[in-house]
Formats: sequence, C-alpha cells, structure tokens
Amino acid sequence: MPAHVVLDSPVGPLTLVATDGALSGLYMEKQRHLPSEGTFGAPGDPGAEPFATVAAQLTAYFAGELTEFDVPLALHGTPFQKRVWAALQEIPYGETTTYGELAVEIGKPSASRAVGLANGRNPVGVIVPCHRVIGSTGSLTGYGGGLDRKRYLLGFERGIRGGDGGATLF
Repeated sequence: MPAHVVLDSPVGPLTLVATDGALSGLYMEKQRHLPSEGTFGAPGDPGAEPFATVAAQLTAYFAGELTEFDVPLALHGTPFQKRVWAALQEIPYGETTTYGELAVEIGKPSASRAVGLANGRNPVGVIVPCHRVIGSTGSLTGYGGGLDRKRYLLGFERGIRGGDGGATLF
C-alpha cells in the first residue's frame, strides 16, 4: 500500500511516494504527467523508511554534499521506460547528455523521441536525473517539472562542481 509525504526543497514542495519500503515517486508541484493524488496513498510518517533516508539524501544533495543517490527505488513502467530510467542514473552529476546519445547508450539509436517520452514519464525526478538530458543543439528541452526547475538543477549542479555558487548553464 503506497504512502506519501511532502518535503520542502529549493525547487518547491516535493511529494515522495513509497511502495513496499521503496521510493516509487518523487513529484514536483504542477508537474506534467502527475498521477492522481489517489495513487499516492495515505499520508506517511516522514521519520519512517524510506522517507527518512530520501529526505536526508535530498537535504545533502541540495546542500552540495551529495552527488549520487543511494535509495531503494520501485519504478513502475514499461521495460523500455525502465531501461531509459536506468541509463539516466548513469549520467554523472554536473554533466549532461542528449536524447540521441541516451538512445545510443541503451542500444536503440533511432529511438531518441521514444527516449524523450520515457524521460518525461520518469516517476522519480531529481533522484533519477532526467534533468540532465538536453536537446541535440545543447538547448533546454521539455522537463516534467518545468524548464525553470531544469535550469535551476543544471546550474546548481554545475555551480557546486565548478565552485561558482550555482550559476546557471544557459
């Protein structure tokens, strides 16, 4: 039975959804492809697992102290979506890739549009870093949490890595 908690963050409130002790959703306010709230389950205990671990890791991430998440995930999607989401988790902190490069990475070089669609359906934003995927020209493209949040996350990661205090990339 799923449960949820809401955490404050620099990108606004984040709704964390857990199923069977693993994180199955991390949703931003006004996110595109947001499931109905009925699927979030009952309010959970923020001190219980996995919420406590996820909250601690998100706090460390936004403090610039964590560059790689290690939380149990229960991602629900098609086999193709799961391949894309697994590949997203391999993109290093502070770096970006394109939809085309990601398609090649998963062995489907002609599937960049399908990769983009799967990317947009990522149920665990930030932790499964779909914000690190950009257009082939280097431009920001769609992001389920909104382009302002994508710009913030990319700039934040680059700022921590480059020591320039969170300047944006674009």
